[in-house]
Amino acid sequence: MKATAELQVIPIGSGVSVRKDIVRIVDLLREYDFIIESHASGTNIEGELNDILSAVSQIHEVLHSEGSVRLISILKLETRTDKVPTLAGKKL
Repeated sequence: MKATAELQVIPIGSGVSVRKDIVRIVDLLREYDFIIESHASGTNIEGELNDILSAVSQIHEVLHSEGSVRLISILKLETRTDKVPTLAGKKL
């Protein structure tokens, strides 16, 4: 099932700058067959629902294994039955 999502991952306890963690997250997302658009507060994702959910799990596993003590993720998902959801369809 195709889905669109907005993912925000908040590393806590990583110091003042979390740029390194965010770059790592975007790199992990690029390993999937996603269309991604990063913005100031998160990343928009278009892809298969199960892959999006797997990616969030992988992000937590990898960042924890690389030293992040605490992560909070906020995930908004959209699926539809009337048409395939796309990021392009969200443009105003």
